[in-house]
Amino acid sequence: MGHDHAHPTGHRGKLATVLAMSLLVFVLQLVVGLIAGSLALLSDAVHVLSDSAGLLMALVASTIAQAPSSDRRTFGLHRSEVLAAGANGLMLLGMCIGIVISAVGRLADPPRIDAPLVLGAGLVGLLVNIIGLFLLRSGAEENINVKGAYMEVLGDALGSVAVLVSASAILIGGWNILDPIASLVIAALILPRALALLREVVDVLLQASPRGMDIDELRQHITGVDGVMDVHDLHVWTLTSQLPVMSAHVVVGPEVVTMSHAHEILDRLDECLSNHFDIRHSTFQFEPAEHEESEAKTHG
Repeated sequence: MGHDHAHPTGHRGKLATVLAMSLLVFVLQLVVGLIAGSLALLSDAVHVLSDSAGLLMALVASTIAQAPSSDRRTFGLHRSEVLAAGANGLMLLGMCIGIVISAVGRLADPPRIDAPLVLGAGLVGLLVNIIGLFLLRSGAEENINVKGAYMEVLGDALGSVAVLVSASAILIGGWNILDPIASLVIAALILPRALALLREVVDVLLQASPRGMDIDELRQHITGVDGVMDVHDLHVWTLTSQLPVMSAHVVVGPEVVTMSHAHEILDRLDECLSNHFDIRHSTFQFEPAEHEESEAKTHG
């Protein structure tokens, strides 16, 4: 017996707007960074690109949730987000390593930087980030995809601040060494995101239990439902981000002999899981106690 909850669609319009602005900032910072010779600005462009990928995944996640399933893909296209996250994580890790190698090479002999040009691009980037934070602020309180996008833009804002600080110091004191130092700071902002993405992808592909979910507590809640005697073969995994899935064999008492009673227990289980664990898709196999005993003898 299965039950499925509706998937949230998110605030696609705001996400698309912020994504478009972020991509424009990426192009601006990439071009100016190459012209001005600023590794810090190029690093921030990579940071913006990585967070744009995060915004894109949030937008895609809210869109593909509406795609119908098929006989071949019974869960629809939800796992495409996981594939994109894996590619993004590997790309970020490679870029982060490249930034560190370039920055270390520049520390010994920092090149001259066109500080006014870098400062202008940094200001534009920070302004766009502030607008993005304003657009996503209300949605971040209502939708977890938008909240993730909000944090992406906040990270971009911190990167822009690092660029502004280094460019200002270079403009005032001529300390060109601050540019590779700022790029190392930005790389330090990128690395945790890359590792977190890859760790999450590995967990999903290995069908690990969702982070923060106490399986023993889940088992106690299920067995605490009236009419349920025991539960076994309990499996909980993540189909994609924010979409936990579970299945279980539920042993019911002898009084559960009619379909109406079975539906009552199913409704109780569904209410329990949705209220306490935010599990949106669950499948239960009801079994009488005699079946469990017979199964134990068979496998014993």
